[in-house]
Amino acid sequence: MARLLLIEDDLTIRTPLVRALRERGHAVAAASTAMTGLRDALDDRPDLVVLDLGLPDLDGRELLRMLRAVSAVPVIVATARDDEREIVRVLDAGADDYVVKPFTAAQLDARVRAVLRRGPGGPAGADPTVVVGGLRIDPRARQVSLDGEPVELTPREFDLLRHLASRVGEVVTKRELLTEVWQIPYGGADKTVDVHLSWLRRKLGESAQQPRYLHTVRGVGVRLISPEVGG
Repeated sequence: MARLLLIEDDLTIRTPLVRALRERGHAVAAASTAMTGLRDALDDRPDLVVLDLGLPDLDGRELLRMLRAVSAVPVIVATARDDEREIVRVLDAGADDYVVKPFTAAQLDARVRAVLRRGPGGPAGADPTVVVGGLRIDPRARQVSLDGEPVELTPREFDLLRHLASRVGEVVTKRELLTEVWQIPYGGADKTVDVHLSWLRRKLGESAQQPRYLHTVRGVGVRLISPEVGG
């Protein structure tokens, strides 16, 4: 049973969604404002937060940034904003996934289960530590270090890096990443992968124009290699 926190101000959405998620076996708490949700997230330590963006006291994207500064709890953003630029900004701010309203409880439940499957203790939890150059990836502890310094990643960023680390030196397609990391079997938006790769590169101190570990193969995908190997 997962402990979920739903931060949603619209009572007509919040009440049936809480009921439906509870019927699917989750323990669900709810908050109607950003600051109440932040307090509940820090005090109660839920397994996952479902966050609306249109909150009355603070924009949900700002709340996401505040939450990310103090917690690595997985966050699924539930929003009526379907503009691609807004979605990219939300992902950049640290969201692990997003769903666009209107959505069904079954769709949200599937997203929740997919995100939680990638948490500690999942199938990859027994994988050995991978070392690529100065990059060290420990799937058991879900920790990453670069040149001896810890690298703070969101759960989705960690899963992306871990999957690439399982295929060191090989070109991994975006379709495979969407299937294996995002659990989206039929393609999906390549932009989702691009945004997370960009965010991951920044945390590794590189860029697409000046890569060290993550090298894009145009029209094919991306591969993780040691800087000593080069592009």
